[in-house]
Amino acid sequence: MPDCCNDTQDRSEWKLIVIRYLMDRPLRFNRLLRLSGADSKTLSRVLRQLEDEGLVRREVISTRPFAVEYSLTEQAQELRPVIEEMRRWGEKWVDLEAEARELAGVIGDA
Repeated sequence: MPDCCNDTQDRSEWKLIVIRYLMDRPLRFNRLLRLSGADSKTLSRVLRQLEDEGLVRREVISTRPFAVEYSLTEQAQELRPVIEEMRRWGEKWVDLEAEARELAGVIGDA
């Protein structure tokens, strides 16, 4: 089992975010940085850990200026159904939770 399951909660959350973005297509570092909202130090650390765990592939592109592209390994691609199901669960329950809080606020104001 990859160390990502034993990591701190914050880093695990960043790992999930990075994996989710890479599921769509390979991305370069700066694009991942903009999409994820992470700072460069955190993103570098997370990408390095994911690479060490065999979930992310790092490819140096021989262009000027130097560029690196990240993609998911076959092992990580197998996480797709799990992540999609988590997304669906979140959409269902997080929306319901927000509605309940909003309703409670309206009732409390009455």
